[in-house]
Formats: sequence, C-alpha cells, structure tokens
Amino acid sequence: MAPKVLVSDKLSETAVQIFRDRGIEVDFMPELGKDKEKLAEVIGKYDGLAIRSATKVTPSLLEHADNLKVVGRAGIGTDNVDKEASSKKGVIVMNTPFGNMITTAEHAIAMMFAVARQIPEASASTHAGKWEKSKFMGVELTGKTLGVIGAGNIGGIVCDRARGLKMKVIAFDPFLSEEKAEKMQVEKVELDELLTRADFITLHVPLTDGTRNILSAENLAKTKKGVRIINCARGGLVDEEALAELLKSGHVAGAAFDVFAVEPAVDNVLFNLPNVVCTPHLGASTTEAQENVALQVAEQMSDYLLTGAVQNALNMPSVTAEEAKVMGPWIKLAGHLGGFVGQLTDEPIKSINVLYDGVAAEMNLEALNCAAVAGIMQATNPDVNLVSAPVIAEERGVKISKTTQHKSGVFDGYVKLTVKTETRERSIAGTVFSDGKPRFIQIKGINIDAEVGEHMLYTTNEDVPGIIGTLGQVLGENGMNIANFTLGRSDQGGNAIALLYLDQSPSADVLKALKDTGKFQQVRPLEFDVA
Repeated sequence: MAPKVLVSDKLSETAVQIFRDRGIEVDFMPELGKDKEKLAEVIGKYDGLAIRSATKVTPSLLEHADNLKVVGRAGIGTDNVDKEASSKKGVIVMNTPFGNMITTAEHAIAMMFAVARQIPEASASTHAGKWEKSKFMGVELTGKTLGVIGAGNIGGIVCDRARGLKMKVIAFDPFLSEEKAEKMQVEKVELDELLTRADFITLHVPLTDGTRNILSAENLAKTKKGVRIINCARGGLVDEEALAELLKSGHVAGAAFDVFAVEPAVDNVLFNLPNVVCTPHLGASTTEAQENVALQVAEQMSDYLLTGAVQNALNMPSVTAEEAKVMGPWIKLAGHLGGFVGQLTDEPIKSINVLYDGVAAEMNLEALNCAAVAGIMQATNPDVNLVSAPVIAEERGVKISKTTQHKSGVFDGYVKLTVKTETRERSIAGTVFSDGKPRFIQIKGINIDAEVGEHMLYTTNEDVPGIIGTLGQVLGENGMNIANFTLGRSDQGGNAIALLYLDQSPSADVLKALKDTGKFQQVRPLEFDVA
C-alpha cells in the first residue's frame, strides 16, 4: 500500500505533484492548518504530514496520529512542532534549512541598509509631502565592524555579503573552528569582545535555552555606543524592553527586527520608536524561497517514506539514500541484537555499549546505535522505534556509548552489543553475510553461526551429552519443526548454548517440558521481525 501524506498548509502545486510522481498518495487540505479539531479527526490516516507555520503539531494532535511517521516543515523554524512529544511518539521531524538561506541572509543585509540610512522613515516623510533632507543623516557600511552572532548556514552567507560591502566581520559562534573562520575570512571572537567592538550586530542562531536572551539587558549594556542591532533570526534572542530603553537613551542608534518574542506582533515595545525598522517575519518570504523549501520538503519526506533515507531531521540521525541501501541489513542486524538482549533481560538496564568493527565502524553509527537501542526497548514497549528509543532510554537513565575498532577477525565487520544491569553483563555479536542476511556470531563470548528467524528458542546448559536429543525429542513430540539448529560451548564440559530457528513459536507446554527435564539453565522463546 502506498504511503499517505497530508499537506495541511499552503504548499506549491509543484511540491504536491512531487509526492504524486513518487507514488505517494497525497491529500492537499491547507484549510486544516487552522482547524485543529478537524486535523485531529483525520490525522490518524496519514504516514506523513507536510506543514508550514500555521499547523501546530502538539501532544494532543499526536495522540490521534497512530500511523504518523514523519512531519516535514517547509522552512527552518519548527517552533510549531513539539519535538519532544514527536520523538516519544516515534515521529521524525524534518525541516528544510537550505531552501531559504539566501533569502533570509539578504533580508538581514537589507535591514542593515535600511537602519543605516533610515530608509523607512525617510520614505514615510517624503510620502507625507515633507522634504526633511537634513533630518535623515545616515552612516556608511563600508569600513564598519559587523558582529555576527551565529556563523552557520545563514550567518555564513551574511558574513560573505558583508565582506563584499567592505565591512570588517567578527563572529561569535562556539561551533566555529579557527580553520573555518580563516576560510570565511572572518575573525572569531568571544561574545563580550563582539559586543564592545561591533558597529552593527546581527543575530543568526536558533532559539534554545542557551541562546534565549543572548542579548540580555546586561549584554546590551556592554555594546558600543551608537551600535545598530538586526534580528532576522528568532524572537526571544533579544531583551526587547531593555533594547527599547537603550534606543530611547541614544546608546543604541537603531534596530531592525523581523522577528519578535510574541508573534503575531500587533503590539510591541519597539514599535513607533525612532530609527526602528520592523517587518512581519519576512525573512523567508520570497517567491524563490517558498518554492525551494516546498520542493525540498516533498523530496525529503518522499525519500524517507519510500527508501528510509533521513535528511535534515531534528530528532533522528540523517541517513542518505545511498547509506540506506548499504546500511539496511546492518540496521536490521543492530535491531536483532537489541531484540535478543531485550527479550532476555528482566531487570533495569544501566548501560548499553555498541562496538563496531571493520566495515561496520565506517557506517553511520548514530543510526545503528538508534536501531540497537530500539531493539532492546521494543521487548517491553512494541511502539518504540529508532526515533523514540534514545529518548526513552535517556528518561530511564540508561548510559549509551559506542566503540569502534579496525578489522580484528575473520569477518569484514561486525557489531557487538553489551548490556549491563545491576547484577550481570550480557553480550551478543552479529554480522551481515554477502547475501545481505544478518547472522548471530557470538553469544556470551561463545562463537556460533546462527541465521535469524522469526521464531527462535534459546537455551543454556552445561556441556553434557544428550542435549541435542532432548531438544529434538521434546519439540518433535509437540509437533514443532526445526528449521535451523546452532550449538556452541565455551570449552569442553563448560557453558553451552543452543539457538534454534523454529517454524512457529514454542508453546508454554513445550517450554515447561524442556525445563522439567532439568537439563537446562535457561529456556527462552525469542521473536524477531525478519520481514
């Protein structure tokens, strides 16, 4: 059955057609973005939800979204999507960070020109029939120092454009390396230095706990007298009350804001102040940008629903379409390893370590880690998936780590999962053969070679004669057919294991009969999704 996508905000017809051309059933119902009750009524039918800013993806909406797998936001900001609730629900949240980068950067540059030359006020005055030429004395951008807070995708474009205007560019960004700064031809500085040196300050960071009020009253007071401040990023980055006071006092010479702490901004402390330019969140509002982000979100969502490729996800490691082809069997293997451990572990897990060897160590390890953790968690919560598993594990206080090493054995690569509880440590390793099928190759340090089947039986015992006969007899007497049978032992007379691939799940009577023989330390049925 083809995946179904709902478009609940205004998206271009070209974007909607992309879904159809890719074989996805799509319903274009932009009126639902503002009708949360109707949206909640229908959302349960869809695998994907494509939105802009009108649709609010809330915990209450997600309660009705039983089939939802991905939310795609045509744009950068995802303030209208509850990402924590989406992660817990197992829904991937994607945005389109590249489609409107140039547009937003250009708007910031335009706002900088506008506030430098007081263009909006001068225009309004001239339209009013006045000729106040001497009133609007501006400043040049050439030779001025621009302080860029956040030198990522959009901030980087602003830096490039500003250098073209012959401005001196300094940047504060904890993630900007000295090498990258040198390549961008900007000077990397700390925030306090930027505040004291910059003639213009422009912000290009997301709104997070770390960036909220980054230009607080305290930091605004550190700025150079006569500074001009531009915010085309997110409302809430600047203390608007404190900025208004500094504008009134003349310490700040001007400000240009496209975003506000409360939107829609119908009343704001910055409104009607001299030399304050305000626009209604127009950063991404160009024909080109709106078309670009719409096409991008349609392609991304289609790729995920059809191939498993994950791009620009905010709550899931990205996996390209090419990676998805190669990694598919390995992701399946990681899930099986987790499923094995999860089904055998009856007490709270303290830590999970995943070791990647050889070719496995060169893959997208974050995605593989998610698959392993999901496999473990699904033993007690079948609704967990690659998106929600890390969130649930973190909530439970589980420490997750990964280790890599070069090829160290007969296999080109393998994955080994080790789980610790309060009382014990359990490990299992597996690999993917050339036929693309996952195999278990080690359990409890005992080497084996076991095909993974839908219905399996795992037993442990002392290495003594008669185990194979007992298993075969009990299963045969109960009409259980064995598809594959694997044995292993630590040493002669030591610990031994058996892993059987069966045609159907062993019944409670079969398990009891095996336990009653007294020959087994553990008798555990296992189920794996091998589809």
